[in-house]
Amino acid sequence: MSRVRQILDMNAFDAATGGDGAVKRRLDNLGAASVLFYREPIEMVAARGAWMEARDGTRYLDFYNNVPSVGHSHPEVVAAISAQVARLNTNTRYLVEIVDDYLEALKAKLPVDLSNVVMTCSGSEANDLAIRVARAVSGRHGLIVTDTAYHGNTALVTEASPSALRRSPLPDHVVTVPAPGEAAYGGEDIAGGLRAAVVAAMQTLEARGHGIAAFLADSIFSSDGIFADPAGFLQPAVKTVQAAGGLYIADEVQPGFGRTGDAFWGYERHGLAPDIVTMGKPMGNGFPMAGMAARPEHLAMFCEDVGYFNTFGGNPVAAAAGRAVLRVIAAEGLQENARRVGAHLKAGLAQIAAGSDRVTAVRGAGLFLGVDLGAQDGSGAPDADYTVQVIDRMRDARVLIGAAGQFGATLKVRPPLCLSMAEAERFLEAFAGAVSD
Repeated sequence: MSRVRQILDMNAFDAATGGDGAVKRRLDNLGAASVLFYREPIEMVAARGAWMEARDGTRYLDFYNNVPSVGHSHPEVVAAISAQVARLNTNTRYLVEIVDDYLEALKAKLPVDLSNVVMTCSGSEANDLAIRVARAVSGRHGLIVTDTAYHGNTALVTEASPSALRRSPLPDHVVTVPAPGEAAYGGEDIAGGLRAAVVAAMQTLEARGHGIAAFLADSIFSSDGIFADPAGFLQPAVKTVQAAGGLYIADEVQPGFGRTGDAFWGYERHGLAPDIVTMGKPMGNGFPMAGMAARPEHLAMFCEDVGYFNTFGGNPVAAAAGRAVLRVIAAEGLQENARRVGAHLKAGLAQIAAGSDRVTAVRGAGLFLGVDLGAQDGSGAPDADYTVQVIDRMRDARVLIGAAGQFGATLKVRPPLCLSMAEAERFLEAFAGAVSD
């Protein structure tokens, strides 16, 4: 029987085994909070484009990390950060031109009514603030998320991140719905099934005395195992929540900034009008920055009570990084590259799946794909142990990749947006070899 996996346990080094050298040094410094990829951690020393280099000189093709979205160490982003930090770096209590230049460039990519952007340092902070705004606007407390969602690590957001909880149950004000896949809702009417589940969740929240404040969803459901299609399936559920007075918070930390190829934001693939958009990791290509976009009247309602200020959020260096990322995405056609190369990857993976009993499904959009791996008996049951074996085989083939999904049996394919066709072929070759037995 498949066991539910906690997100930080997937493809991770077991600290209980101890270690030596650089591993021991890390464990001594971070203790139980240390999270290292792979059962044999890699010490990295450099990275460029879609490649990372280890201490021993080994170069790895990075299909693991969506943070350097336009490519590791992109020269334009590096130059922008370096020039700004050498000139001025302070908080948003001062007027600094580049901060407003960036905010206006970012807002040009967002719905016109979401004209206030609050800058933070992490997606966790952005989602925390979004929940607080939703509660202020709705006058209610309840939240709906998916079964294996991950939205961050503040106290408030961890409560709405089932995949982050090892022992604690979900609090009374959080109700989950299954991720929008065929396993939960069948292949005929995923949109209707998800809507029905959301309606039931709202009824539960009402019965508990909380009501619905927000439906918080990552539009590609990355931690649930990547569910992208059919485009538009989110509409009925979101509109039902909004009609009941709740807000739809579009968590674009992972699917945003062109990654899905079809659109700049994941929610755009579904034709949605979010009440709040949160964003993070890809904004600064590795520089720590994030943000929340909201309607001015909604933000004003929240600020009447407590207000908000973030010392490092929206600092000039972050603005320089973010502005450079937007320029690079446009100048290098990275959204179109994600669509084109992603379609090639998806087709190649589907071809491999057709010849393998262990590859049971391929899903996703652009350069954000999920590949389910199943049991040897051909039952299609998720096989986390086999997934770890494939991850290790991919590493041996010099390709880095991670796992996702409720049972840790979905490979999460999310390389930098600059991925070339040749690099995509390199990945497909490695994957075909990893599942050849």
